[in-house]
Amino acid sequence: MSSFPDRKEAQVRRLLEGPYPAVPAGLAAGAAARGDRLLRRRRVLRRFGWAVLFAAAAAFTVWASLTHPWTTPPSGISPPLEGW
Repeated sequence: MSSFPDRKEAQVRRLLEGPYPAVPAGLAAGAAARGDRLLRRRRVLRRFGWAVLFAAAAAFTVWASLTHPWTTPPSGISPPLEGW
C-alpha cells in the first residue's frame, strides 16, 4: 500500500502522460472577449467612483461656503448694558 501523497502524484503523472483533451474552438476568443468586458466594466466603475467623489467634494465646498460652519452662531442672549 502506498502513502496518500505518492498515490496522488502517480495519478497526476498518468494524467500528464495521457492524451490531452480537445480544446473548444472559440475558447481563446471567448476568454479574450470576457477579459475585455471585465476591464471595460472596471474602468467605467472607477471613472464613476471618481466622478461621485468629485461631485461630493464640490457639494461640500458649496455647502461650507454658504453656511460657514466654522464660525460660532450668534447667541440668543444679549450682554447686559452697562453705563446707563
